[in-house]
This record gives sequence, C-alpha cells and structure tokens, in this order.
Amino acid sequence: MPPAKRPTARKRLASPRRPPKAGAADAAPLFAVPAPDGADGPPRPPPGPVRFGTSSFTAPGWVGAFYPEGTRPADFFRFYAREFDTVEVDATYYAVPSARTVDGWAEKTPEGFVVAAKFPRAIVHGGDDAHPDPSRILTLDAIGAQRDAFLAVMARLGPRLGPLVLQFPYFNRTVFPSVGPFLERLDAFLGALPPGPSYAVEVRNKAWVAPPLRAVLARHHAALVLVDQAWMPHGDEVERAMDPVTGDHVYVRLLGDRKAIEAITTTWDREVIDHGDRLARWAALLARLEARGLKIFVYVNNHYAGHAPATVRRLRAMYEAQRGKG
Repeated sequence: MPPAKRPTARKRLASPRRPPKAGAADAAPLFAVPAPDGADGPPRPPPGPVRFGTSSFTAPGWVGAFYPEGTRPADFFRFYAREFDTVEVDATYYAVPSARTVDGWAEKTPEGFVVAAKFPRAIVHGGDDAHPDPSRILTLDAIGAQRDAFLAVMARLGPRLGPLVLQFPYFNRTVFPSVGPFLERLDAFLGALPPGPSYAVEVRNKAWVAPPLRAVLARHHAALVLVDQAWMPHGDEVERAMDPVTGDHVYVRLLGDRKAIEAITTTWDREVIDHGDRLARWAALLARLEARGLKIFVYVNNHYAGHAPATVRRLRAMYEAQRGKG
C-alpha cells in the first residue's frame, strides 16, 4: 500500500471556553449544524443504512453542551438515544460489563437502537501493563475465559447488539516482528468466534493496512475499521489502495490526535479543531459505500474535534447532502 499523505494542518479555533448559558445574547454554534432531536424536539427518524453515533455517551463538559442542565446521569443514555441510533461503548475495553449493566443499556434505548462495543483489553493488549504481552494477545489458552464471558454478556442485548470491535494498539517488533505472525493469530481467533454477531478489526500499524490483512478479514466477513487518526490513512486513501469492504458492513471511527487536542482542551463541550475538509471526504466516501448496499456504522470520539455530538451532526448533514447529489 502506498504511504498515506501527511494530513493537512488542522484549523485550530479560538481558545476553548465554556459555552454561554442558555438564553445568553451571544450564544452561537461554532458551525452551522442541524438542531438535535433532543428531549424538546421530535423523535429521531427510523435508522437508515448509515448509523451515526459517538464513542461513549458521556464525557466532562457534555452537561449543558449536549445534555440539558440538571440531567441526571441515570437519564443520559435515554436522552442520547433520542438523537442518535447507535453508540460505541468504550467501557467494555477496560472490563467485561455486568449483566445488570448490559440489561440497562437495552432498557434505556428504543427498538432499533444498536450498541457496538470493544473487546476487552485483556484480549487485544494481553493485560493491563503499558506494554502489550505477546504471549497472551488473541491466545485462547490465556484469554478464552474473558472472550467467552464478554460474548455471553453482550448477547443479552439481543437485536440491539451491534458490531464487536477488536481494537489493537500499535505493535512494535518486540510484540510481533512482522505482520505475518499477527495475521496467523488473528486468523485463528476470528475463525473460532461464534456466528451471529458482526465483528470488526482495527489496527494501528499503518503498513499493515494492506491486502494480506484484507484477505484475512474477508475470509471471516469481519469489517476492516476505517479510522481518522493521527498517523493512520484516511478512509478514502485506503479506498484508493484497495477495496476497503471485507464483509456486509463498514465500520468507521473518527479518533483524531489525542496529544494535539489535549494540548488545547480536556473539557469536551465544544469543537476546538475544524476538520471540515476531512469530514467532507468522509461524507463522500460514506455515500459511495452506501450506494453499494452496505450497512455502515460511524462513531466520533471527543478527541477528534472537541465535542463528538457536534461533529456527528456536521458529518451527518454533509453525508445527507452528498446522498442528495446521487
């Protein structure tokens, strides 16, 4: 795969400040985006071929910016599901959730809502140490119990269960000397997964996004996760190098540059970086993929631009405009 083009310089916005209180004369959005279908608006429309959501459904700064002031944490997910029809749960990366927690997700969301979730860190990282443990990653003798517990509890979601994601960290040569041993282990792990759920795989080694990885994923109908992340190729760059579709669904994650944005803000109440040009490219790619009859899941992280709900609204509006051109 040819090397990805270096991303263009980000457009940094003015120094972040907390948004004005409701009713303030100077209150104005950073960008022209559609108003949310929140508690005071109409119910969201039925899910379409492209589902848009955020990575997690709460963060510091969301109360007042996304959730109305005074919203109880217990009501966050219900409110979230009024506007978005899917969410990517990040908490499952750190621990297998309890049955009570998963049942709560189902109870608080309407019919047609979909929950995507990450496989636990023990499976994709090999443990809690900062350095990945190559003796445990994807090794069923070591992590089979965690895999089975995760799959069993997530199955409680029934029709609300969305894709389950293997999010791998960057692996240096002390973990896997090359892509070959990683692919052998991934091939065996995917082959041992039960049918039913949809699966997706994200790698953080840029050179590994190439035909050999694609072949393994296609053999098991697992999606190649397309990311917008600091050093990884944009989805349309992957598309130019090879067909990015490896199953019946597409999985997109807009992650950004964590170090760069945390130098600007760690309160996720407003967008502080304008990724409009990159979002326009994603919107065009989504329209092309949707035209192929694929199910598409798109999730935005706060670290992408500063406030994931606002970025989702912008991207959704851009995608709808692209779709209207077809």
